[in-house]
Amino acid sequence: MAIKSLLTVAKPSGMSCFPYRKDPSQPCVLDEILATFPAQKQDWPTGFEGGIAHRLDIPTSGQLLIARDSSQLKEIRQAFATKKLIKRYVFLTGKSVSWTKHQVGNAIAHHPKNKRKMVVQRGQSTPHRGKWYPAQTHFRYLASEPKSETLHLWEAVMQTGVMHQIRLHAAFAGLALAGDRLYGGGATPSFFPSDFALHHCGIQNSAWLVEDVPVPDWWPRWVREHI
Repeated sequence: MAIKSLLTVAKPSGMSCFPYRKDPSQPCVLDEILATFPAQKQDWPTGFEGGIAHRLDIPTSGQLLIARDSSQLKEIRQAFATKKLIKRYVFLTGKSVSWTKHQVGNAIAHHPKNKRKMVVQRGQSTPHRGKWYPAQTHFRYLASEPKSETLHLWEAVMQTGVMHQIRLHAAFAGLALAGDRLYGGGATPSFFPSDFALHHCGIQNSAWLVEDVPVPDWWPRWVREHI
């Protein structure tokens, strides 16, 4: 596989990739893509309109890969399915731990009762709904907020891509994302534009010519100095 030219966009925090079900009039990434790149108005498979090849949670900012045609979309999705992509994220947490590197390899499944949540497999009898999805996340400490050390910056790298993987694995490791109330991250800091601070820097693959997306301007200066 040799995808030489990919279209990428920087998704802002607080914006949905596709129209909101409850309020389709709200701005979304798809609307921005179709307005900026008219050639993306093609017939796409359901769920990949505009050529959007993968999704990010509404609060999550960062790089989105956009296929230019259905053939390229198929190649991208195949790369995701075969776990040939290395995805790098950074996040902020108000939690502190004694270690600087850690790996979580617990499988993930849907919560047995709460449709908004996922659960980590803690044992053979862990309550869940549906199948278990293999997942592995590598965490690395990057820096702490100067003087106060209220917030800590961490890197998360993964090749799998299960729903809420980083949020859930981080919480399981004692590093719940600041503001992620769903998984024990506490109150959202006042300068966050959305619930939590998780940024997708980019996808690494030698066959693709794509650049990382820098963290948004609202992230503190000390964060940008350590990424």
